[in-house]
This record gives sequence, C-alpha cells and structure tokens, in this order.
Amino acid sequence: MPEPVTLHIFATHDAFNQAAAQLITTLAQEAVSQNGRFSLALSGGGTPAGLYRLLAERPFCQQMPWPQTHLFWGDERLVPPDDPGSNYGQVAELLLNKVPIPPENIHRARGELAMETAVADYTSQLQAFASDGEIPVLDVMLLGMGSDGHTASLFPGSPVQEADWVIGVTADYDGRPAQRLSLTPTVINQARHIIFLVTGSSKADTLQKVLYGPHQPETLPAQRIQPINGTLTWLTDTAAAQHLSQLS
Repeated sequence: MPEPVTLHIFATHDAFNQAAAQLITTLAQEAVSQNGRFSLALSGGGTPAGLYRLLAERPFCQQMPWPQTHLFWGDERLVPPDDPGSNYGQVAELLLNKVPIPPENIHRARGELAMETAVADYTSQLQAFASDGEIPVLDVMLLGMGSDGHTASLFPGSPVQEADWVIGVTADYDGRPAQRLSLTPTVINQARHIIFLVTGSSKADTLQKVLYGPHQPETLPAQRIQPINGTLTWLTDTAAAQHLSQLS
C-alpha cells in the first residue's frame, strides 16, 4: 500500500461510524479555524448512512461548524431529489433536515435535469465555489467503493484520464441501471483529505486488489484516486479487510 495512505480497521459498525464522525468533525473544525469555511463532498449508498445519522446527533451535531460548512456530492443519480435513489435525498432525510446548515451552503447536483444540463449546472456550482477558474480544492472528499472497484460513479472501463470536472454516466451496478453524474479524479484528487468508507465481505477481494494488487486503474477505478497534495485514509470493517496482508 503506497504512502501516504492510512488504513484503519474496525471490529464493529459502531466503532467504524464513530471514528468517521470524529474524523470529519475534527477536520471541519480545523478547516474553519484556518480558512473560515469547511467543504465536504458526500457519498451515497448504505455504508455512510450510519455516519450521517451520527452527525445529526449529539455530540457531533454540536461540534460541527454547520454555518461555515458547504456540502457537495461525489456523484448523483439523475432522479428527482425526493426519489428513493437520490443521494441528496438520503442525506436530506438523515442529516440536513436536522442540523442548522444554511440552505445556500448545500450545493446539490440537480438530478431532476437532463444529463447534459445537470453536468453543466453542477460544473457551474463548482466554478462559483472555486477561485479564479482554478480546480476547486475541497477540504474532505468522502468516497465509497463497490465490489467491482468503482468509486463515485467512475466504473470499470470508463476513461481513466478525464479533464472535465463533472461527467455524465450511464451505468448498471448490481442490476440497477441508472443515469448518473460524477465528479472526476481531476476534482477528487485535489481534495485536502480523501476518505474511503468500505464495509462488508462482498468487497474484501476488491479491497485487497485496490490496496495491494497491481495498478490497474482501467478495471479498478478506486486506484485512480491518488491525492495530489492531500491525504488518503481508508476506514474499513473487519469483513472488508479480511484478505488484507497488513492490518492497522
């Protein structure tokens, strides 16, 4: 596993979620202290749901600097925000409706739009948040990983080199065909802190390949995530980590 990558393995889901919530809260406080704001790109799926519930509860909801927090999403399905498949909708239900974050600080990908329009709109939101046309540098990028090695909506066989910040994707994962949009490594790898959340035995083989196997970014998109100046942290449970050769 290359440096500077940090791997943490947890025996229980509660410990996993507690560690993730504590890490994000600490990074948020540090960012606001240093720069006056905190930017976080969220992930969809079942793995981060426990984290989002914790961030909405004490003590984390009181420790998070919500008025200075700006939220983005690493990817989104092209569905309305109240659709069960919406990544934004999941976060709104579990977290946003329960914490004092200003509505103007929520930068959601508008999945109800047509793909080309949604990509252009989300790109414009990122441009407005960035400075002077530079690629936005988000404080924390939260990512998951599928059993096929995809992350965000970067799937096996998709272009490895992508200059655009946001792309439209048509993909079928676990029998669930969907149109999506996704941030690309051009934006993801600029983040100051990238955090992967990976749980479950179905991902154990892939996690071992991503961390310790040969570099195959064409077939393992998670390997495309290599921060330029930031840190990379993997938080996993023992089920996902069962085939790893190094434990920490």
